[in-house]
Amino acid sequence: MHIDPAHLVTDANALQALYGAPGEASMKKEVDHVHPHYRAFIEAAPFAVLATSGPGGLDASPRGDPAGFVVVEDEKTLLLPDRRGNNRMDSLLNIIADPRVALLFLVPGVGETLRVNGAARVSVDPALLARFEMDGKLPRSVLVIDVHTVYFQCSRALLRSRLWDPQTQIARTALPSVGRILSDLTSGTFDGVAYDRDLPARVAGSLY
Repeated sequence: MHIDPAHLVTDANALQALYGAPGEASMKKEVDHVHPHYRAFIEAAPFAVLATSGPGGLDASPRGDPAGFVVVEDEKTLLLPDRRGNNRMDSLLNIIADPRVALLFLVPGVGETLRVNGAARVSVDPALLARFEMDGKLPRSVLVIDVHTVYFQCSRALLRSRLWDPQTQIARTALPSVGRILSDLTSGTFDGVAYDRDLPARVAGSLY
């Protein structure tokens, strides 16, 4: 796609002139610690997106567990267990190279989201792992996140998307299955039918 360079914004001053100054509330909502009100959001959230950056590029990874799965250890520290996944380790490899992380917490039915920026370390301390045992299984590691900034995001994006509106939900069959995707991406060399057939049981048996 060709973009006319004359229509690109490449200067910070020009961008600020285009959008104007942020509102007073937008600045006052940001703090450098987990305020008790922000703690309530984190402890109510069963889902978060973890963003990382490293030599291989950027990554945004979904993380979920029962509400409160991210533990507020203190006002400057979060603990996030790393559950079973696909073993690509994109997020963890990024963190080892560049500890900067960002988290976006979502609470079902709530329009506001919570954003946390900080720096993470990957810990395999047995005592720490034991705190996050689920179904008799331990996480492979736990992220220890040093909190730098915390603030809420207003509800506009979720209201525009109608994310929590049951009437906007679509049937899973309306989109290609994961087996179909893998089969088409590999020109049919991957057995997508078998993958789809076995996937529900495999996922249910490997949550933890």
